[in-house]
Amino acid sequence: MAAAAMPLAELDRWLQARVDRLPAATSIPMLDGYVAAIVAGPVSMSPLDWICPLLAIDADAFNHGDTPEFAALSAVALRHNDISNVLTTAPDQFEPMHRRKPNGDVDPRPWCQGFYAAMRLRLPAWAPLLDGGNVNHGLVLPILLHCRDDQGHPLLGLPPRDPETGHFLRNADIPAAVEATRQYWMPIRYARAP
Repeated sequence: MAAAAMPLAELDRWLQARVDRLPAATSIPMLDGYVAAIVAGPVSMSPLDWICPLLAIDADAFNHGDTPEFAALSAVALRHNDISNVLTTAPDQFEPMHRRKPNGDVDPRPWCQGFYAAMRLRLPAWAPLLDGGNVNHGLVLPILLHCRDDQGHPLLGLPPRDPETGHFLRNADIPAAVEATRQYWMPIRYARAP
């Protein structure tokens, strides 16, 4: 797959050119967040079940190694393996692929929106962490606070306009949230047979 994989800069352009096909990701940050949620989430999924909606490709793309679709899915598979490897061997070195705002600040929104798009594939499985009354809801809060619903409204409602909330949004540790979420799901996802 590595030999067939599309370079990330090319993949970013390819994704943007496919917006009319409604892929789950239209940029590398969105793709990266989506793949991180697949790695850190509550259930293992067949690559067909998550790569096809991510890239807006047909399952048949997996059968043709000389197409742009196969090059794109190969790049996604490599990123999946990279994220999985880092979270398994050196979670403190996990770094989301964020873009920068014009002022130089990190823009976590596209990455977080990609993460949420992957959550939506198996939303019932994610339900415990989506319950605001569950103490573990805080694990995904740094991510969900940057997400929007289908109508473009803040997913969790408008955040309070106070200094503490602004500080939290600017300094939320998304890599730590991903690792904590992964650890939360690990006993369920990788349960051993009795």
